[in-house]
Amino acid sequence: MLRQALLAAARSGHIKTAVTAAPLSRNVVERFVAGETIDDALNVAQALHDQGMLVTLDHLGEDTHDADQADTVTRASIASVERLFESGLAKSADISVKPTALGLKLGADGPKIARDNVARVASAAKAAGCTVSVDMEDHTTTAETLRLVRELRSDYPDLGAVVQCYLRRTEADCGDLTKPGSRVRLVKGAYNEPEAVAYRASDEVDRSFVRCLRTLMAGEGYPMIATHDPRLIEIAGALALLNGRSNESFEYQMLYGIRPDEQRRLAGQGAKVRVYVPYGDDWYGYLMRRLAERPANLGFFLRSLVTKS
Repeated sequence: MLRQALLAAARSGHIKTAVTAAPLSRNVVERFVAGETIDDALNVAQALHDQGMLVTLDHLGEDTHDADQADTVTRASIASVERLFESGLAKSADISVKPTALGLKLGADGPKIARDNVARVASAAKAAGCTVSVDMEDHTTTAETLRLVRELRSDYPDLGAVVQCYLRRTEADCGDLTKPGSRVRLVKGAYNEPEAVAYRASDEVDRSFVRCLRTLMAGEGYPMIATHDPRLIEIAGALALLNGRSNESFEYQMLYGIRPDEQRRLAGQGAKVRVYVPYGDDWYGYLMRRLAERPANLGFFLRSLVTKS
């Protein structure tokens, strides 16, 4: 029930206004978000790189409302790629892009606008030596997002796809995506979806994660295992051994601010570990979904709400 309440709060304009207007300590945001600017994100990326880890940068924001705004977001993503190149971090970095932020929901032309904008970012990333992953959002965008990835992979074969195991369709999607060289990030999912399309009980979601993981590890693609769950991390390692995978043939992914000791432990054992580093001032929805994924974080958050900045 708490998880569903937090997910509902992520979409509530009234709650967003109350929370963002509160004397919120910087500590609560800085625990999960690198900062507001690309410079903040690069500072975090450099620190993680120095610890032997890879990064994904995500400029926070969703639901673009016009083509000009989508173009602005696209240019900001390209600027991030250019800054990564200038900093020498490009080869260890991935850029995460959200289809809705790049125009997916802009009417009948939305899918084409988003596809063209993702292609612009992917082209810049290819020149710089980094990669791009197309993030997954709520279930109403899943089919169009996967279609976009399929269409662009002929020109950008390392374009990453994200799949959410709490969706009932995802096990089949994993089978379709396990092509040679294809990059697939497996996550649990962080939106409030109806039972008709998604598993809602945590044990059902976990079982779906393992089924999807088996498919990806046995396939010819490059699995990106995004979880903080110790049981799932252990299962991923076992499946890698079972399928004869080297450490270079898959990676673990974790969120900035979540289980940093585990991130360092895995990296110290020779595993590839990528940390998802969000930045930007549109942090509210992201933060609420992170709290929903791990409600134990809620106590920390509530204490910070009453702390003077």
